[in-house]
Amino acid sequence: MTDMRVLEIPGDVLDSARMTVEEAKLELAISLYAQRRLSLGKARELAGLSLWEFRQILASRRIPPHYDVEDLEQDVETLRRLGRL
Repeated sequence: MTDMRVLEIPGDVLDSARMTVEEAKLELAISLYAQRRLSLGKARELAGLSLWEFRQILASRRIPPHYDVEDLEQDVETLRRLGRL
């Protein structure tokens, strides 16, 4: 079972921002992903979107994927172990 926590946001704050709860969750997920505080998987989970949908939103906002040299090296090593490289 997943440990759930509740974040309370006053309704008038959401009204002032002209946002729904779902939109606020999406914005939080995007912000935390952009700050590298959440992985792509966790951010899309928070947003309640599929991986494809979340990636499309990130691309539309020009937020690059988190993929660095270390990730590339790990992928190359995995491919070598699998005999695909």
